[in-house]
Amino acid sequence: MTDSPEIRDRLRTLNERSRTLVGGVDRAGARAMLKAIGLTDEDLRKPIIGIANTWTEIGPCNFHLRRLSAKVREGIKRAGGTPLEFNTVSISDGITMGTEGMKTSLISREIIADSIELVARGNYFDGMITLSACDKTMPGTIMAMIRMDIPSIMLYGGSILPGSYQGRDVTVGSVYEAMGAYSAGKITLEELQGIEDAACPGPGACGGQFTANTMAMVGEVLGLCPMGLADIPAMDSDKDRASVDAGALILKMIEMDLRPSKIVTRAALENAVAAIAASGGSTNGVLHTLAFAREAGIDFSIDDIEAISKRTPLICDMTPTGRYNAVDLYKAGGVRLLTHRLLEGGYIDGSAITVNGTTLAEEAASAVETPGQQVIRPWSNPISENGGLHILKGNLAPNGGVVKLKGTEPRQFKGVARVFEREEDAYHAVQAHLIHANDVVVIRYEGPTGGPGMREMLQVTAAIVGQGHGSDVMMLTDGRFSGATRGLMIGHVAPEAMVGGPIALLREGDIISVDIDARTLNVELSDEELEARRREWQPLQPHYTSGVMAKYARLVAQADDGAVTNSASGLVRS
Repeated sequence: MTDSPEIRDRLRTLNERSRTLVGGVDRAGARAMLKAIGLTDEDLRKPIIGIANTWTEIGPCNFHLRRLSAKVREGIKRAGGTPLEFNTVSISDGITMGTEGMKTSLISREIIADSIELVARGNYFDGMITLSACDKTMPGTIMAMIRMDIPSIMLYGGSILPGSYQGRDVTVGSVYEAMGAYSAGKITLEELQGIEDAACPGPGACGGQFTANTMAMVGEVLGLCPMGLADIPAMDSDKDRASVDAGALILKMIEMDLRPSKIVTRAALENAVAAIAASGGSTNGVLHTLAFAREAGIDFSIDDIEAISKRTPLICDMTPTGRYNAVDLYKAGGVRLLTHRLLEGGYIDGSAITVNGTTLAEEAASAVETPGQQVIRPWSNPISENGGLHILKGNLAPNGGVVKLKGTEPRQFKGVARVFEREEDAYHAVQAHLIHANDVVVIRYEGPTGGPGMREMLQVTAAIVGQGHGSDVMMLTDGRFSGATRGLMIGHVAPEAMVGGPIALLREGDIISVDIDARTLNVELSDEELEARRREWQPLQPHYTSGVMAKYARLVAQADDGAVTNSASGLVRS
């Protein structure tokens, strides 16, 4: 393919960055070392494309990425580039859930971004493709792409297929609910085992609109992943074709000088949040879009997210709050159809640019809706007039707390605080049936600094739901409840307990009230009482005093600032 002089000349114009590393007499040593791995002079004259792979065999989400990487390499080579693959870390949220290990998940987002930046910066790639799958690998790779600002594509590994148990679809979320149901005596141990065995039938990320599929959707709508590539299921044969296409596309992006700074704009971020809101996406979308804004130096806040969600109706009926999974969305018409709906309703900006060099409107124009599909509703029949994300503020959360709602939950709630200093204590209380109707389960010192790392507490939330308390018990944390299945489960409360936020001042028996319509979250205490408690308050001792956990706790920002450890330099851009 690269034999003609015209093609060779064109490719040489696309390798400007990598010439610093491998061009000229004074780079003979570098070339010698790269020839040791099998590269030729011809390979080194081509554009060099980094493939950042988050492959791991620890869990199903990223297990198949070696297969996709081989297809990406094939596409790069066909288009005339030289692929160089490297690895970075991945932590499985689902496997570490409910243990101290879960604290490493959000921290891994920063490590992923840092490690990709280091390899890409050190090796002068002309372009880059990142392969991601589990929850923090997508935002981590996108953060690195924004930092490097070279032509880049994020490719999502895809959703797992749902399992089947007694004629119904089940997912890993079903397992957590079954654990709660078993502890409540509602199902047998054999039934729990049956659900466990069926829930995850093969590779791919969790099948509901949890963090992975939410961030995959964000990647497409934000413009950093080619439209229609992310939502193809992990083990669908079409995923291989999509990976080859992504490999070929990166050469075109270099030719167009199409970099993340031309794609990730304020309008693109607003589009991404509208997609999260309309699809009932994960509350982690708040953390990650704020992190993207901080990396890009864009003025974008948690209040902007609230405004977008408030004006964007919820139209996707997806788990965990609804009926359908990610594969159902794909079969219904995919993210392209949702994007088309959002454009029809006037909820997103169709002029935003994508990695194809086309606009979002041009990409959405080819949407095909499967007749009779019920996953994505028309605007005339929304699930809720507001999006799935709600930002609550008040004397308990001056900087905000996040709740994901379907619209059928109680609009007001008042209950008695049951205060726990860590997730395990709360879970044991639930398992011991010590949590009752009208309780407010408060789990604190689980924030970005206090955890550190903001554990996601699906095990606790699912146990409460499994015991039948999904609608009459509220939960509150400075950690995360992204996997909440239903009910009032408010996470990301900022400021967090470890830095003296009001959640640290709560005591057993305090009365906590929520008004969804007013977007308020308050404890029924006077300002004077809160101030008196603040004077008496002493922070807990840090859980970690050395190593990566302690370093993260020293550097990390609060949840309403994206929980980032990297402060973007330079002027804020629009």
